[in-house]
Amino acid sequence: MTGPTNLRSGAQILVDALVLHGADMVFCVPGESYLAVLDALHDATKIRVVTCRQEGGAAMMADAYGKLQGKPGICMVTRGPGATNASAGLHVAMQDATPMILFVGQVARDTVEREAFQEIDYRRMFGQVAKWVAQIDDAARVPEFLARAFTVATSGRLGPVVLALPEDMLTDKADVPDARPYRPVESFPGPSQIAEFRELLAAAKRPLLVLGGAGWNEEAVKGIEAFAAANHLPTACSFRRQDRFDNRHHCYVGDVGLGINPKLAQRLRDADLLIALGARLGENPSSGYTLLDIPTPKQRLVHIHPDPGELGKVYQPTLAIPSTPRGFISLLSSLAPIAHPPWLDWMEQARRDYAAWRKPPRSPGAVQMGEIMEWLETTLPRDAILCNGAGNYAVWLHRFHQYGGFGTQLAPTSGSMGYGFPAAISGKLQYPQREVVCFAGDGCFQMTGQELGTAVQEGANLIVIVVNNGMYGTIRMHQERHYPGRVVATELKNPDFAALARAYGASGEIVERTEDFAAAFERARKAGKPALIELRLDPEALTVSQSLSEIRSAALAKG
Repeated sequence: MTGPTNLRSGAQILVDALVLHGADMVFCVPGESYLAVLDALHDATKIRVVTCRQEGGAAMMADAYGKLQGKPGICMVTRGPGATNASAGLHVAMQDATPMILFVGQVARDTVEREAFQEIDYRRMFGQVAKWVAQIDDAARVPEFLARAFTVATSGRLGPVVLALPEDMLTDKADVPDARPYRPVESFPGPSQIAEFRELLAAAKRPLLVLGGAGWNEEAVKGIEAFAAANHLPTACSFRRQDRFDNRHHCYVGDVGLGINPKLAQRLRDADLLIALGARLGENPSSGYTLLDIPTPKQRLVHIHPDPGELGKVYQPTLAIPSTPRGFISLLSSLAPIAHPPWLDWMEQARRDYAAWRKPPRSPGAVQMGEIMEWLETTLPRDAILCNGAGNYAVWLHRFHQYGGFGTQLAPTSGSMGYGFPAAISGKLQYPQREVVCFAGDGCFQMTGQELGTAVQEGANLIVIVVNNGMYGTIRMHQERHYPGRVVATELKNPDFAALARAYGASGEIVERTEDFAAAFERARKAGKPALIELRLDPEALTVSQSLSEIRSAALAKG
């Protein structure tokens, strides 16, 4: 007599494993290569399936989920074209260190290596844009592969995993037990490292704390805010990681990224102790690797990062601590604050520099982005989620908005255009009670604007502000600086974005004067559906600090 069995299809084993590991949302574009998984999801009441319009948008939504939840965002796409489209979001997750699992349908096992219909070897294709790429050829090993995927995505430097699913494997039956739910691996500093850190801080005259990287949560942010306050420690955030610290906190002194406040950049150069917590200190935070000497910075450097391979990779630290931000911060409360720190004037001046940097200038045209940002600052709740992709328009957001704390910023450190809108959809689906606002340039929005259909279908009632100046603004800026007046490939003939939104079933308005924005925004809030506001910006308003003509004139003057 035989006992009860756990005989299931590979697809059912996979979906059961997703539920076991806590997945509650899947972002996908359906495909015949993983129909069996879609069928298994039909009865998985604990998982919400979000149907997207393009795989790049689906992967970016999964990335945004991983950023906000700290656990892997799940994306499912079909083979070949589906996988290549998804690579845009996969690259974001890799550079941003976001936990994500991308499932890709694959050709049947008996057709492999024949260049079958839409066949690609994903191990070779995705080898440099994922932490681990594998193919599950045996349904009985699905629990093993899923447990490893969740662990890899959430351990060390967080990041994406890709699993290819041969379509015939998904219909195979196997009698196999489930794994245990995964547990993220947390790393902590040793007592001697904490003691040395305290000694370095006590000896400092001009310290600066820079926060960044992944692996944060609300508790960690509150913990580092308390430590900074107790020690009057000037604190900055790395590029597009501004939600690692309440920007209204009296110790916050600005962001270290593209378009950095020159006074903050000089302060980083002049610091005698630089504490990098979670940040890699990559190209953008280091202003093109110019703010610190390579390989040995003149500043004493304490570098805390969960991946030991990042410590000393570019800069030799005075003290290297392999630890997650959460693990490091959890031990800081045991340290006695520095009594009468000698850097009080240093911090207060840094804070004044930040306040002065936040005063928006006037720009050409009838739409003043500075005034709009000031109005939004008085209007948006502190827990609002602000999203953006890439482009000059994003500087208005990064420089003049004050992020309220963890989970209030969704932006790609990889600099990917098109990210902000799908990220905003994901954020609104996760937190429907919170206000979610996306900023997008006209070029940026058109990368993923078809996800308006997803927003309407899923009831993601966010607000997207399309800043339309009729060009790829960042590239035009560089073009005018290096090849003044020689305009090629940067001009855009755009649709009526408001009409486009209405065609999808969303609300859409056009704003051509600053004084009309507030009323349009309030109408968008009350629309009861996704809303788009198109700001028609004067093309001369190319950057925060210089007009298009000023950039061109300066370049011509240099000859």
